[in-house]
Amino acid sequence: MIAAIDDFKEIEKDFANLARLAADDAHDDVRLLLARLVRKYRQKRPELAAQLEQTLKNSQTRGVGGVLRRSDFAPTQTAGPTPVDSDSKLALVREFDDRQGLQQPLLSGAVQRQLESIVLERQESGRLSARGITPTRSAILVGPPGVGKTLSARWIAARLGKPLWVLDLTAVMSSLLGRTGSNMRAALDHAKANSAVLLLDEIDAIAKRRSDESDIGELKRLVTVLLQEVDQWPASGLLLAATNHPELVDPALWRRFEVVVQFGKSEPAAVTAAVRRFLADDLSTFAPWVEALSSSLEGQSLSDVQRAITALRRHWALQEGEPQRLVAQLLDDSMAALSKAQRLTLAIELAKSGRHTHQEISRLTGVARDTIRRHAGPSPRKGRGHK
Repeated sequence: MIAAIDDFKEIEKDFANLARLAADDAHDDVRLLLARLVRKYRQKRPELAAQLEQTLKNSQTRGVGGVLRRSDFAPTQTAGPTPVDSDSKLALVREFDDRQGLQQPLLSGAVQRQLESIVLERQESGRLSARGITPTRSAILVGPPGVGKTLSARWIAARLGKPLWVLDLTAVMSSLLGRTGSNMRAALDHAKANSAVLLLDEIDAIAKRRSDESDIGELKRLVTVLLQEVDQWPASGLLLAATNHPELVDPALWRRFEVVVQFGKSEPAAVTAAVRRFLADDLSTFAPWVEALSSSLEGQSLSDVQRAITALRRHWALQEGEPQRLVAQLLDDSMAALSKAQRLTLAIELAKSGRHTHQEISRLTGVARDTIRRHAGPSPRKGRGHK
């Protein structure tokens, strides 16, 4: 008798969770929980499990080996056409589809762990739902330009098996002033209807503090729209925002985001990894200078590192000089931005490579030859390492 009562309470708890998710319009999470309940009750209550399984099949999702995962979902048709601005006819949403594969961003350990947590929560949302918990619905990515915010958003979407949709602020703001709000709602409603991963890039441009006297009334009303949307964003989708200027974002909106991911300056290890990655097929050619290149580019954003290394590869592909001379040119271009300590580090790395004499390194970095010798040992004989 006691076992029967406990069994009934267990069923009651499971179906209370199912009803709550259905009421929240969390369609994907409902399907995930249904799949879990099918497995749970297949032995104890086969008739109930069969009914739940039929309901799951009718919802036109698919599983592998009886286990339904978010990554197993069949691609769904977009609900309705992409919304456009009625005047300019520009699409309000841009799409990045990286579902065929995207390299993991080069980030600090702390940032990478936060991103992986967001992905894991959604991949395992059935386990959270069983405890009455929803996965993270919204996150704001904060940091200077070029640190990988947009790339991180694309990576999250790719890991979830979805394209990334980006709200195009140019299109949203291009119409008559009074239509900006309706453009915004059309784009957000379209994303919700498709359970999308949506990125509001440069959110500070449309979500400034409402106390900003220089701003116009229409933009202030947009903040109110966004406040409501972030609060009510369904767990079936994921709302991301990115900003270079967190101080401009309205505090009330800032508090609505469940997760804040702070992107700092690129760490030295990330810069070295970036140099290696961006050298690609030319890595073996420039391998002796990887540490020197990394030292010279330290403190720059990864997008700046990519530009510098891509330029280096172009010069090499066009046979504009020997690798050593091309590296020297890049280092010379980067020298003005380096501190005294960074120049010393670079000088030591160049000396260790054995490709330059101390006199050449001193001329390039401005570090005295005696200082280089003290840290790196004697200079190589002239011509050693040269073609």
